[in-house]
Amino acid sequence: MSNYRIQGMSGEWEVVIGLEVHAQVTSKSKLFSSASTTFGAEPNAQVSLIDAAMPGMLPVPNAECIRQAVRTGMAIEAQINKYSRFDRKNYFYADLPQGYQISQLYHPIVGEGQLLIAKDEKAGIPEDKIIGIERIHIEQDAGKLMHDQHPSMSYVDLNRCGVALMEIVSMPHMTSPAEAGAYVRKLRSILRYVGSCDGNMEEGSMRADVNVSVRKVGDPELGTRTETKNVNSVRFVMAVIEQEARRQVDLIEDGGTVVQETRLYDPDRNETRSMRSKEDAHDYRYFPDPDLLPLLLEDAFLEVCRASLPELPDAKRLRYTGELGMTDYNAAQLTAEVETFARFETLLAETARQAGKPEAEVATQVANWTLSVAPGVIKSLGDEAKLEHNTAAANAAILQMVSANIVSGGQAKEIYEIVLKTGREPAEIAETEGLKQQSDTGAIEAEIDKILAANPDKVAEYRSGKDKLFGFFVGQTMKAMQGKANPGVVNELLKAKLG
Repeated sequence: MSNYRIQGMSGEWEVVIGLEVHAQVTSKSKLFSSASTTFGAEPNAQVSLIDAAMPGMLPVPNAECIRQAVRTGMAIEAQINKYSRFDRKNYFYADLPQGYQISQLYHPIVGEGQLLIAKDEKAGIPEDKIIGIERIHIEQDAGKLMHDQHPSMSYVDLNRCGVALMEIVSMPHMTSPAEAGAYVRKLRSILRYVGSCDGNMEEGSMRADVNVSVRKVGDPELGTRTETKNVNSVRFVMAVIEQEARRQVDLIEDGGTVVQETRLYDPDRNETRSMRSKEDAHDYRYFPDPDLLPLLLEDAFLEVCRASLPELPDAKRLRYTGELGMTDYNAAQLTAEVETFARFETLLAETARQAGKPEAEVATQVANWTLSVAPGVIKSLGDEAKLEHNTAAANAAILQMVSANIVSGGQAKEIYEIVLKTGREPAEIAETEGLKQQSDTGAIEAEIDKILAANPDKVAEYRSGKDKLFGFFVGQTMKAMQGKANPGVVNELLKAKLG
């Protein structure tokens, strides 16, 4: 249970949150036309006669959009409705030539499902929590008005008009900004695993309408909600909740009344402001679209959809902790994004192959390299890093040299830098650049003897019981060996000589 509270003049309040996430379906063409969905085209370059609502043009459903919606529903363990129907949602917008939007109200393609957000005490999520999902329905996107192209007129770009959207409607189960942020991140991750949406919030292919209401702690009745439209980042979703909840508490405590309305978020001022009164379903005059037959899904089609699903984040995380012996933290970090787990699994397989060991034996080393070491080196190099040189074979070769005590962790980073810049082979770099650990006991022993002779007072202190001085001797030896001594050999020789 979230402990997120808003402190008001009359006591503590809690927030109730529901999200309507609009996710653009991954498909080459639009929901009811063959026009392209490629992002970034010149305005109105991707508009068919159907998108422009020319008389006599009839919509034809895109089977790929239907398939992707079904696969998404299966990924959130939702009820897949074999019967669904398209409805007309009537309203006038300048960027909606039909004068109505084809959507689904009464019979959506996907029914109730759920999504797990994981415990994260640092973020304010004290335990794992299931967030209910009410439905997923398919609908057309509208076009886009551009207000900055002319001093007195708005231009209309219809490229986005008719693009397929999945509207994923949560239940009002979230009670803090942290939970809402975790929900959006997890949903985005699932969509990208499945491949049904690229999750690019900056380009508008995933955006959220944020429903917020407040009530006194312990009050069973929900307050009046507002809906803040088209929020396009996780950070902004969380900011909307904080600002809108605070605004509602202050308004109620000042004797005002929260009005059910649609609001917009201004990130520059970090505030929400009223856009229009919130319409109800009857205001849109929904009715079944007479140009479209109901969708009837066959069992064979559903079986093909289910068989096409990949291993999903929760299952992958459990496999990493169970079969690979990974920590909960590493497993969560590695499975959060498609690109991260893909890099990890490719490198894991190659490292295990080169080492001739089971994947479980090298998994922790590969995880630490993938999550920490490699990104740190790449970031430090900036534009100098040539990512075409960042192959699994090269990374695995470096890790193999570390495991065999041929190179140290610091030397591994130096070798990796040179690999990224030049594409040279790691073993050749280690040999020619002098980046190998020194394991010659005679050379190390000679340096240790010098250090002990130069520090008789510290030797006496160590032998009298000050064990922490051992680190001093190790550091001095590594410095004398210019960091190239094998730390294991150094430790063994020092222990023997210090007694």
